[in-house]
Amino acid sequence: MFARVKKSGRYEYLQIVHNVRVDGHVRQQVLTTLGRLDVLKRSGQLDALLASCARFSEHAALLNATSQDVQTGHAVRLGPPLVFGRLWQELGVPQVIESLLRGRKFEFSVERAVFLTVLHRLMVSGSDRAAERWCRRYALDGIEEIELQHLYRAMGWLGEPLPTAEPTTAEPPAEPRLGPRCRKDRIEELLFARRRDLFSGLQVAFFDTTSLYFEGAGGETLGQHGYSKDHRPDLKQMIVAVVLDERGWPLCCFLLPGNTADITLLVPVVDQLRTRFGIERVCVVADRGLISAETMRQLEARNWQYILGARLRSVTEIREQVLSRAGRYHVVQGPRQQSKDPCPLKVKEVWVEERRYIVCHNEEQATKDRHDRAAVLKKLADQLEHGPKSLVGNKGFRKYLRVDGEFTVDAEKVAAEERFDGKWVLRTNTELMPGEVALRYKDLLQVESMFRSLKSLLDTRPIYHRCDDTIRGHVFCSFLALLLMKELQSRLESRGWGDVEWRPLLDDLDELQELTVTVADKSYVVRTAPRGDAGKAIQAAGVALGSTIRPA
Repeated sequence: MFARVKKSGRYEYLQIVHNVRVDGHVRQQVLTTLGRLDVLKRSGQLDALLASCARFSEHAALLNATSQDVQTGHAVRLGPPLVFGRLWQELGVPQVIESLLRGRKFEFSVERAVFLTVLHRLMVSGSDRAAERWCRRYALDGIEEIELQHLYRAMGWLGEPLPTAEPTTAEPPAEPRLGPRCRKDRIEELLFARRRDLFSGLQVAFFDTTSLYFEGAGGETLGQHGYSKDHRPDLKQMIVAVVLDERGWPLCCFLLPGNTADITLLVPVVDQLRTRFGIERVCVVADRGLISAETMRQLEARNWQYILGARLRSVTEIREQVLSRAGRYHVVQGPRQQSKDPCPLKVKEVWVEERRYIVCHNEEQATKDRHDRAAVLKKLADQLEHGPKSLVGNKGFRKYLRVDGEFTVDAEKVAAEERFDGKWVLRTNTELMPGEVALRYKDLLQVESMFRSLKSLLDTRPIYHRCDDTIRGHVFCSFLALLLMKELQSRLESRGWGDVEWRPLLDDLDELQELTVTVADKSYVVRTAPRGDAGKAIQAAGVALGSTIRPA
């Protein structure tokens, strides 16, 4: 039904008509003629009629209200709870948490407390105290009764060790250095089982570690002094190890004391992948910082495949035999034609007795290494003119210096360094073609990018928890946040929106708001329009926004 103007002679008449279908054709049928348009306008009857009709239309009543008629209420942010709440549900996290809560009686919703913490970690990160204040600005269902103490208790529940009588996956006890078996471990296993119903299972596992320091004591056993990747050896820290699958999906995390050495972790982690997730055969991809001869011996004894980065300069066998071995390179990826093309890559296979190595070479990186070294040598030559004191503490200079009564540039060291330009070496026991080995290891670089995202999510300082259980639960929420992040990014990529930047996307979602407005004793909720990339995230998550204006 709509209004139209019908001209008759020199006058125009306002009519109310509607469409009807007659013999398969749409015809306009006049319901009534309101009168001459000029008379209706001049007399004010048209305005009065529209105002009278607007009383029965929520949208029109709000639009026609004057400033004196409108009372504004509070505004809440809508985008993040809508998008990540849908992903949270579809990943099955609430069902997993509720299944583990059977028999436990909390006077608050543990699942809502965990989701609140995870959403806070995604958007701004910070402590649980900050999360409790932050959440009041968001349209989060079921958090009205959540208090700070409830967040602490929820974190403790996530990180508490499982009682020995609780059902497990029938694995032997975890090795002590990987810590006690906790509630978070069961959540990881159940989430993996839900995904495994849809996919074929784990084929490749990427493994990496980072450190997270504490401002305070850092719990009973987790907070320890150790090698700090954050360059804060004065503070206690914990080690966070994360395993991701071949698609970059977070599989599990290990939360360990801060004095745990990375090189001791790979084998026990591999053992737990087998026992916790029922994985019989998988290829482990890890960086050189996690490798030792003992590590490779134990992996081979367990008949597990691996692709491991090797140390070029510090391992004599690689430096003197692998890199010196003659052989033809095979091109895997040629020179770039466009900026978005993959980096050039060529490989060759080298055997030393029964040990298989893959030498990889990137000409672009080699050019960069040459230019970087030339810049360092030029600066070194300038510094040598000012005396040896200017060289103290500069590691970049030291590897090119020779001390023979005076400081000079060592030409032999410069020539030796040229051998490493654009190269890296892999040690593997797989039967994959050399090019496949190199490409699989390059996938680790993308996983490391995901890990850097995780580390930003782990930026939870200051951590006020004093118990190991609550610390584990607090950090595990960052793992769950990474899971939601990966799910949304995967859905965006499947729709051809893989170039959407993460931080601006969160900002756009944060600007989607709802405002409560009262007009003539009736309340309405008015929603702002999505802007930027928020609409893409909403579509990818499968969320329907509904009407812009609705009754409160």
